[in-house]
Amino acid sequence: MPRTTADFERMLREADLRVTRPRTAVLTAVHEHPHAGTDSILEAVRERLPKVSHQAVYDVLRALTGAGLLRRIQPMGSVARYEARVGDNHHHVVCRSCGVIADVDCATGAAPCLSASDGHGFAIDEAEVIYWGTCPDCSTSDPEQRTDPERTPGDRQP
Repeated sequence: MPRTTADFERMLREADLRVTRPRTAVLTAVHEHPHAGTDSILEAVRERLPKVSHQAVYDVLRALTGAGLLRRIQPMGSVARYEARVGDNHHHVVCRSCGVIADVDCATGAAPCLSASDGHGFAIDEAEVIYWGTCPDCSTSDPEQRTDPERTPGDRQP
């Protein structure tokens, strides 16, 4: 079920954050474009608030991530990405060719990956697993048309 502005305002209040137009616009953008980078989020926010600055979007992303309303991920070779799926211990799969990112639930149980073989005395509360491969679109496309896998992955969504 899609979230509404009222839902985002409630989320901000529950996180003890002031409700502002840039914050609700960023939450909306990230919910509509999971795993998007800051440039894509800025573009989506500017559709609603044309005069918002790049710095304002960075500041809002930092505040929302700090409050636990967003999660920041950064697969190797990629720009930072943001998602609204928080509060669980899911993982990601990344296409080496086009950079598309998708969520992957833990293989079994609630969060089996939190039981490290040797925790070295750490109180482990999160595990980050990234699976790498080739998405279905790239697997079936002409190899000559594929993007260089060494480039920074794009913001394409599955």
